[in-house]
Amino acid sequence: MSRGWRTNSHLCDCRPLVGVRNMSMIVLLLLTLNATFATALRSSPSPRGPSRRAESRLRANPFQDIISSMSNMGSSAMNQEKLAKIEALVDSSLKSNRVETWDEMKILLQSIQTSEEREFRTNLDNGYGRGSPLHRLRLFDKSNKREDVRVTLYRDSASWCPYCQKVWTLLEEKRIPYEVEKINMRCYGEKPVSFMMKQPSGNIPVAIIDGVTYNQSNDIMYALEAMFPDHKPMLPTDPNLRMRAQELLRLERSLFSAWMYWLTSRDSGGRLRESFASVLEAVEAELAATPGGFFLGSEVSLVDMMFAPFLERMCASMLFYKGFQIRFAGSAPESFPAINRWFDAMETLDSYQTTKSDYYTHCYDLPPQLGGCQIESGSQAARNAIDGIAEGSWSLPLTPDLGGFEPDWTWAGDEGEARKEAVERLTSNHASIVSFACRGAGSKGFPRYSAPLADPNAEANQTIIPLVEGVLKVVSKKMLAQDVDELSICDEAITDMAAAFRQSEGVSAQVVSSLAYLRDRVGVPRDMRLPAARQLRAHLNWAIA
Repeated sequence: MSRGWRTNSHLCDCRPLVGVRNMSMIVLLLLTLNATFATALRSSPSPRGPSRRAESRLRANPFQDIISSMSNMGSSAMNQEKLAKIEALVDSSLKSNRVETWDEMKILLQSIQTSEEREFRTNLDNGYGRGSPLHRLRLFDKSNKREDVRVTLYRDSASWCPYCQKVWTLLEEKRIPYEVEKINMRCYGEKPVSFMMKQPSGNIPVAIIDGVTYNQSNDIMYALEAMFPDHKPMLPTDPNLRMRAQELLRLERSLFSAWMYWLTSRDSGGRLRESFASVLEAVEAELAATPGGFFLGSEVSLVDMMFAPFLERMCASMLFYKGFQIRFAGSAPESFPAINRWFDAMETLDSYQTTKSDYYTHCYDLPPQLGGCQIESGSQAARNAIDGIAEGSWSLPLTPDLGGFEPDWTWAGDEGEARKEAVERLTSNHASIVSFACRGAGSKGFPRYSAPLADPNAEANQTIIPLVEGVLKVVSKKMLAQDVDELSICDEAITDMAAAFRQSEGVSAQVVSSLAYLRDRVGVPRDMRLPAARQLRAHLNWAIA
């Protein structure tokens, strides 16, 4: 949630000597030039040869951005008084409905948190406690010291990369102390020069272990296994099991290939579906024939770590894009019972719980990484649920298991714990989050990136920050409400604010755009776990409605 691009900032640096009357004259002059330019374009012969994109670039109107900038300045100047009145009404609503300040909200949250929840931020700083994507230092407990850390993991900032996930999960499972450096993926940002010097290809993950650089995920995993023998072993010592592990890893690559072919292609004849289903059935058979929940038996191994990131993404993407369901809620899955039992086993591990994402995040982070995913018929109901359109998916009350499409994370606690987690994230970083949300009513960034939900250089609409902040305070209060009276107060506060916003044409739409922008960009696990994300998305929709 960062950075911004100041579009045409040199045009807006003039002092306010341009009054409304002079502003009107300037805009009128520019409109005349604009019309003249447009007429010239219509009458000029079309150049032969350039591509449509090149022709569009040649014919771009140089006056349009200037007109927009100057008009916005005039509009801003004329609306300041009205905005000030709306801000005053929002402030009055917050006070009359006893909506807490951010500091007061933190105190209220702490009063209902468990001791472990209250220690979350302290543990983040020290590297202790349950694993979190927010950890930059991971010591696990006080027996490890920062100066003894031998591993630095360079992984993606958004927690999207499957290759980073399997290394990250392994470090957590073996409890090897490590430090984290977060690096952008190309689809949503630039990579620092310092990283490119270590990894000229720019690929992640990269790990530095005892001063030696490893720049491929499997190499990192085998190096960790070899160089930390005193930590939990993840490869069998039995030769027969080692041979079986190699066979299973070859099967994992076959499954990956079948998945990629179908996900990124249109399967008009059903051949790709049949190929993927056949390999998946082979995986099902291997798990069904193995006693215990994991690929090599009752203990998790390196094989499970290799399979986990991709099976997780297959469950999300095959359902969303192809209507092919692998993972089911409940104890009696309709298909692939052994794979479902394997997921149940994996979800008992703290290490996997830390790195696991949700279907929505995967379905939007995969296309920019792969160059696109192809939608087929039969997936509409699943898409509506995952996209938050279906009733109860991102609206209150929430439907269990996303209506049967994505199992609830029962291991992450109940709805009350989920709401506390969401409020903790909001209150701990409220200034940045409010500004980030206001990008939804601001200007797009440059350069653009291929990830549809990523725009690291976007500019926030600064004028509505107090309004969006007021709404997020009410949303936080509602998520902490302990009784019907407190819920009623939140309803009154949001109703008052909506009435205030409607006093200025466009303000209500800007606030809604900002709340929707934030809702659509809550990342799992980067920002919070799925139950907390669903609660926040649903409460933002409550405010929008």
